[in-house]
Amino acid sequence: MSPTNQPTKAPTAFQRRVFEALSSVPRGKTTTYGTLANALGCGSARAIGQALRRNPDAPRIPCHRVVRNDGSIGGFFGENDPAAAAKKRALLETEGVAFDGAGCVEETFILRQL
Repeated sequence: MSPTNQPTKAPTAFQRRVFEALSSVPRGKTTTYGTLANALGCGSARAIGQALRRNPDAPRIPCHRVVRNDGSIGGFFGENDPAAAAKKRALLETEGVAFDGAGCVEETFILRQL
């Protein structure tokens, strides 16, 4: 099993493209599912989330750096619960990402273009 608790199998061509695009997001920054989708020309933030939940090499492929458009945490390792969100937030905070009072990533830490 991979770190995401998904069966280990070779990534699809689309998943490899997602992982490659994500590698351009530096430590201490985040991007959004929609920004990744636009950068890849796929137009589906949901497809990005599905690819990331199958990340075979976290945290080297930093799926924790992808948040929702409004800056909220979103899912992590295919989970959408408070414990998963807390883990994702903790990883981002260790990289220096700041959060506002509502628990969203501060806008200055979100890359809107890749």
